[in-house]
Amino acid sequence: MQLKHKIAALSILPLLLAVAVVCALVLFQNQRLGEQQAKLIESSILASKQAELKNYVEMALSTVAPLYNSGSDDEQTKRKVLAALGRFSFGSDGYFFVYDRSGRNLMHPRQRELVGKNLWNMSDPNGVKVIQALMHSAESGSGFQRYAWQKPSTGQFADKLAYVVMLDRWGWMLGTGIYLEDVDLAIQQVRKEVASGIHTTMLAIAGVALVAVLLVFASGLTLNVSERRLADRKLQLLTQRIVTLQDEERTRVSRELHDGISQLLVSIKFQFELASHELARGSPKALATLDAGVERLAAAIGEVRRISHDLHPSLLDTLGLPSAIGQLVAEFEQRSGLNVRYNNALDDDLLDDSVAVALFRVLQEALTNIERHATASLVQIGLTGSVSDALVRLHVRDDGVGFNPRRLDSIKGGGIGLRNIRERVEHFGGRFSLASSADGTQLDVTLPVRASPQATL
Repeated sequence: MQLKHKIAALSILPLLLAVAVVCALVLFQNQRLGEQQAKLIESSILASKQAELKNYVEMALSTVAPLYNSGSDDEQTKRKVLAALGRFSFGSDGYFFVYDRSGRNLMHPRQRELVGKNLWNMSDPNGVKVIQALMHSAESGSGFQRYAWQKPSTGQFADKLAYVVMLDRWGWMLGTGIYLEDVDLAIQQVRKEVASGIHTTMLAIAGVALVAVLLVFASGLTLNVSERRLADRKLQLLTQRIVTLQDEERTRVSRELHDGISQLLVSIKFQFELASHELARGSPKALATLDAGVERLAAAIGEVRRISHDLHPSLLDTLGLPSAIGQLVAEFEQRSGLNVRYNNALDDDLLDDSVAVALFRVLQEALTNIERHATASLVQIGLTGSVSDALVRLHVRDDGVGFNPRRLDSIKGGGIGLRNIRERVEHFGGRFSLASSADGTQLDVTLPVRASPQATL
C-alpha cells in the first residue's frame, strides 16, 4: 500500500469507527427509550382499565346488593342475582361471570355452554390455570388477573385483564374483564414509531458520515495533488541541480586538465624534442635538457594524482577515513597556510564505506568554505565515534569572521556548499548543526556508523 493510501485510510477509518460507535449508541439509546415509553404507555392504559373494571364491578355489586344483603340464601334469590348480573354488558365483549369455590361456572352470558361445568383445572394457551388464578386473586383481595381467554366476538384467544371479588356468604366469585388488544396495538404502534425514528436517525448519520468521508477524500485528493506538484517541482529542481553540479565538476576537471596536465605535457614534449635535437648535434646540454623533461614528467604525474585524489581519495580505500582526513588536513595546511589542529578518536573499522566518503566530502566542503570566506588563522577538526550508540561525529571550528546563516538564501548562489553538506547528512539520516558569530564558525555533523539500505541505494 502506498503512503498516500495509508494516510487516506488512517484519516477515514477513525471517522468510520467513530460513526459506527455513534450509530451503536444511538440505536441502543433509542431502543431503550422506546421500551421505556412502551412500558409507560402500557402501565398507563392498564391503570385506566383497572379503574374502569373496578367501576363496573362496584356498579354490579350495588345492583345486586338489595338481594344479597336481604339475608335470604335460598335458590330463588340466587337465581335473581344471577339473572340481574347476566343482563349487564358493556361493549361488544363486556360481560360478568360467576364461579363457585370449586370452580364450577354459575353464569356466563356469552358462552352458555360453560354454565354448570367445573373449569377448575382449565389452562389458557400460556399454561395459566385461569379459574385457580382468578380465585386466588379474589380471596387475596388484589382482584386483578391477566390471562388469555377465547374472545366471543372472534372466537380467537386474546389477552384479557379481569377484576374479581368474593361474595363470601354464598362462596361465589364475581368478576368481569376487558380484552387488551388495544394495549397491544398501542405498544406495537410505539415500537413501530421508535423503529421508524431509529431508521431515520441512521439514515441521517449515514448521510453525515458520507459527506464527511467525501470531504476527507476530497481534502486528501487536493493535498495529494498539491504535494505531488510540490514533489515534482522539487524533483525537477534537484535534477536540474544535479545536472548543473555535473557540468560544474566536468568544467573543473576539464580546466584542471587543460591548465595543468595539458600544459605540463606540452612542455614535456618540447623538452624531449629539444633534448633529441641536442643529442643529434652532440650538444653537451642534451643531458640537462632531458633531466628537466623528466622533472616536469614527475610534476605531471603528481598533478594526475592530485586530481584523482580530489575525485576520490585513494587513502579512503587503503588506510581508511582517519588517514585520508590526515592527508587532506596536511594538504590544506600547506596550501592555505592556516594552522590546523586535527584530533582523531575514531576506530575506522566502525564505518561503512559510504559513511566514510560522506564525512570526507563534508570536511572537504567545510575546509573549502573556510579557505574562501572565513579569513581564519586557526582551524580545529575533531573526529570521534562510539560503539555503544553507533554514531560518528565530525567537529569543525574556525576563528574567522563568521557570517549570518539566515542571509545565505537571500544571496544569489550563496550557501551552496552548506546546502550540499546538509543534504548529504539528511541522506544518511544524521544530524547537522551550524553556529556562527563574529568569533568564528562551528560545524557539527553526526552520522550513523552503518548506512541504512535506503541511503546506500
